[in-house]
Amino acid sequence: MKALVKNKTWEVMPLPKNRKTVGCRWVFNVKLNSDGSLERYKARLVARGYTQTYGIDYQETFAPVAKLNTIRILLSIAANLEWPLHQLDVKNAFLNGELEEEVFMDAPPGFENHFGGNVCRLHKSLYGLKQSPRAWFEKFSKSVKNQGYTQGQSDHTMFIKSSGTGKVAVLIVYVDDIIISGNDEEEIHRLKKCLSSEFEVKDLGPLRYFLGMEVARSKKGIYVSQMKYILDLLKDTGMTGCRPSDTPIDPNLKLGDITQGTPVDVGRYQRLVGKLIYLSHTRPDIAFAVSMVSQFMHSP
Repeated sequence: MKALVKNKTWEVMPLPKNRKTVGCRWVFNVKLNSDGSLERYKARLVARGYTQTYGIDYQETFAPVAKLNTIRILLSIAANLEWPLHQLDVKNAFLNGELEEEVFMDAPPGFENHFGGNVCRLHKSLYGLKQSPRAWFEKFSKSVKNQGYTQGQSDHTMFIKSSGTGKVAVLIVYVDDIIISGNDEEEIHRLKKCLSSEFEVKDLGPLRYFLGMEVARSKKGIYVSQMKYILDLLKDTGMTGCRPSDTPIDPNLKLGDITQGTPVDVGRYQRLVGKLIYLSHTRPDIAFAVSMVSQFMHSP
């Protein structure tokens, strides 16, 4: 709540005539480290975006996210050219986005008495609003481009700045997670300082854990794995006691539609295949097996 007030997220006022409010609720979450240990408890005020009306409460909603292929290419370049990899985290990122529309929200649960029957007229984006991702990305990209960075054409979440001496700095953002690399240490330090002055940024040091991927670096190169992700997947499917196999799939196995037999939970099947697709980004050896089971998403 302090972060919301400090950021001047809203203005308390009576609800205008013929206007409706958007509901909100508190969401509590536990953030874990890469090894599964507790990092911190989180409480977040989330707007009920599904109650918004298109054309009144919001217009455009699209915001790009970093492509995993772009991230892997940057890791490969950093390993070959021995570039450092820095990781930053923007706290309460969506609260920095500025709203263009007039959005009115109910008083936060538990604080109704402090509002005296009034509502919140939102000035900043809030988690849960349909336009929040777009508002935050526009604010962030504008800030980075003001520092002299050029936005990538094939991946709009990548920003590059090169100097006349051949030095370069690269930034990739995935919502509120940031990777910075390059051979221009002075520019990287300056960029960190500029971002910290405009947003509440936490410097996490060298890149170690990003989007569920553990990153380990040595003199031999960079190793990317998803150990925690795999263990959680095995636990969800009840296969923690399974034995390792030399090949991901039997080469003689032939799959096909089953018209008769035990019913299969289609939703669960699709979720598991989706998790395997994400896992294949660090385990390309399972790519063929995943492509096989993906052919039966409609009728497992």
